[in-house]
Amino acid sequence: TFSDIANAVSAQHNYWLGDAFASGGSAGYDHKEMGITAKGGWESIKRHFRALNRDCQTHDFTCVGIGDMSGDVFGNGMLLSKHTRLLAAFDHRHIFIDPNPDAAVSFVERERMFKLPRSSWEDYDKSKISAGGSVYARALKSIPVSREARAALGISGEVEALPPNELMHAILKAPVDLLWNGGIGTYIKATGETSADVGDRANNALRIDGHELRCKIVGEGGNLGLTQKGRIEAAQHGVLLNTDFIDNSAGVDTSDHEVNIKILLNDPVRRGELTLEGRNTLLASMTDEVEKLVLADNYRQNVALSLMEHMSVHRLGSKAHFIRVLEAAGQLDRQIESLPSDAEIAERKTRHAGLTRPELAILLSYAKIVLYQQLLDSDVPEDPYLSKELVRYFPHPLREKYAQAMQRHRLKREIIATAVTNSMVNRMGATFMLRMQEDTGQTPAGVAKAYNAAREIFDARTLWAQIKGLDGTVAEGTQIDALLKIWSLLRHMTRWLLNRPGNVFDIAGLVERYTPGMAQLRAALPATLTPTGRASFEVDMEKWQGLGFPEQLAEDLAEVPVLAVALDIVETARESKQSIERVSRVFFELGEALDIEWLRNQIEALPVESRWHAQARGSLRDELAAQQRALAAQVLATPDAGNGNAVATWLQRDDPVLKFTRGMLDEIRNQNVDYPIASVALRRLAQLANAT
Repeated sequence: TFSDIANAVSAQHNYWLGDAFASGGSAGYDHKEMGITAKGGWESIKRHFRALNRDCQTHDFTCVGIGDMSGDVFGNGMLLSKHTRLLAAFDHRHIFIDPNPDAAVSFVERERMFKLPRSSWEDYDKSKISAGGSVYARALKSIPVSREARAALGISGEVEALPPNELMHAILKAPVDLLWNGGIGTYIKATGETSADVGDRANNALRIDGHELRCKIVGEGGNLGLTQKGRIEAAQHGVLLNTDFIDNSAGVDTSDHEVNIKILLNDPVRRGELTLEGRNTLLASMTDEVEKLVLADNYRQNVALSLMEHMSVHRLGSKAHFIRVLEAAGQLDRQIESLPSDAEIAERKTRHAGLTRPELAILLSYAKIVLYQQLLDSDVPEDPYLSKELVRYFPHPLREKYAQAMQRHRLKREIIATAVTNSMVNRMGATFMLRMQEDTGQTPAGVAKAYNAAREIFDARTLWAQIKGLDGTVAEGTQIDALLKIWSLLRHMTRWLLNRPGNVFDIAGLVERYTPGMAQLRAALPATLTPTGRASFEVDMEKWQGLGFPEQLAEDLAEVPVLAVALDIVETARESKQSIERVSRVFFELGEALDIEWLRNQIEALPVESRWHAQARGSLRDELAAQQRALAAQVLATPDAGNGNAVATWLQRDDPVLKFTRGMLDEIRNQNVDYPIASVALRRLAQLANAT
C-alpha cells in the first residue's frame, strides 16, 4: 500500500522513475508471497548444514525459533524444509512448545497456520502437539515445564514451572541444530556488552550471551537479532552463522531487480512499444527467474565467506592489512564494526585463530562498497566486453528483445559496476583487489579487467557450475578445496596479465589472444607432461575421483596446478611460432630438469608475515616465470641433434654456467628454502639465461 502511494506521487510529478520509485507495490513483487527473504536466509542455513556434512532438505533436524507463522520471514522459513522439527518458538504474545514433533505432521499444521490470516500460535491445533507441549500466553506468571520439555530444551534438574522470561531464556539456549530468527528484537549479545549497549529495553530480561548458545547454526531472517559482538562470540564458541545483512539480503536484492526491470520496461512503455498492462504481465511472468537470480547471489556470498574462512588463519595478515588501509582512508571504523584491534589480531595469530564468519562478512561488505565506487568512477562500465554483465543481470525474456533499451537504462553504469564488483569479490575474496593493486601498481579498473579476462580465458564459470552441481554429493570442505585451486590459478593469471607489457585494458583482445592457446594446451594434457608429471597428474585425478568428483571434472581439476605456466606457454608459442604441444613439452621437461617446478612450490610455501613478504613472494614467482620463459625460448631455438629432444640437447652441451647452476640447484634441494635462498636460485637462473 505504501509503495503504491509513493509511486503515485512519483507519477504525479512525472518523475523519471515512475512506479519504479518504490518496490513491492501492486504491480511489483510480493516478498511474502515469494518468501524471498526467508529463502535467501535458507541458502545460508543449507551451507552451514553442508559444513556439518548434513542435508537439511532430506534429513530431519531440530529447531527453535523467534516469531510466528503469520510473519513473512519466520513463517516462510519454517516451510522451506519438510524435515524441520520445531521444538519451540516464541513471539510477543505466546510461547509454543512441542518437545517431540513429527516432522511431516507439524509441517502440514504450520502450513495451515501460514495460510490463516493473522494467525498466532494460539491457533495451532493442540492435538498435533506431542506429549508435554502446548501453547502458553507470555502474560502468565508461571508456565508448566514437563519432563519432555526439559529434555528437549536441555533444562536441568526437576524444574516443574518457569516464568515466561526464563522459559524463553531456555529456548534461546536449547541444544538444537538450528536457531531461526524471524522476529523483532535483539536477543543475543556478547559477554562484555551491557543491555544499555544493545539498546532494546523490551527484551532485556530474556537476552543471553553468545557463548551460552548451544545450537549448531543460527539463521538470521530478521534484523538485529544478535549484536555483532554477540555473533563473533557465538562463532568463537563453534556456532555456525553469518550476519543478518548476509542472510536476509534477498528481499533488498529482489527490490533492486524489480526497480531496474521497471526502469528498463518503462522505456518501451513511453515509446508506445509496450502497454502498461503488458509490462505488468511480463514482470509477473519473470517472478521465478528473478528469484533464481537473487538466490544465486545469496549462494555465492556464502561460498565467498567459506573460501575466506578456509584461508582466514594463514592469510590473517592480508585481512589485517586490508583493515588498516581502509581505516587510514577513513572508509572503515573498526570499533563501530567490532573488528579486532592489531593487538587482538596478533594474539589470534599466536593461537592460530583467524577471523570469524561474522567478521569476514563485514570485510566482504566493505570490499564491495569500496570497489563499487572505484569502478563507478572508472571506465569499467563503458567496457564493451563487460556490457555482457548488464545483459546477464536481467531475466532471459528481456535479454534479446530489450537489448537496445538496456543500453539506454538510466542506471546502466551502476548495474555493471555492481555486477563486476559482486562477481570478483564473491569469487576472489575481500583482499584480492588491494593485493593486486599493491603488487602490480595497476588501478582497480585494470585489475577488474585483467580478472575478467583471466576468468574467460580459463572458462572458470563452467568449473564453478559443475562444482556447485555436486552440492549434497561431495563434502562441503572438498568443494571448497576445489574452488581454492581455481582461486589460486585465477589469482596467478590475473597477476600475469597485469604484469605483461601492452594493453591490459582490452579484455576482448586478451581473451582472443589467449583463449585458443589455453584450450589447445588443456586438450594436450596430460600427454605433454613428463613421466613424473604425468604420474603426479594421475594421482591428483584419482584423489578427486575418490572424493566423489566425476571423471571429467576430476581431470579438469588435476590440470589446474599444471596451468600455472599456461599463459607463458601460449605467449612463447606465439613468439616462437611453434605448436602449443611442442612448447608445453619443452616447458615441462625444462621445469623438471632444472627443478623449476619444485622451486615454484617452495616459493609458494614461503611464510608471509607482512605485506612486504607477500609482495616479495609475488615478485619471486614472477621472476621464476620470466626465467623459465626465457630459458624455454632458448631451448626451442636449439637444434635437437637428431635425438628428437631439444631439452636433452640443450642440457648436454659443454657449458660451465649450466653445470654450476645445476649443481647449485641440486644443493638447494637439501635446504629449507627461505627468501634469500630463493633469491639466489633465481639469480643463478637469470645468469644462465643471460650467459646462454
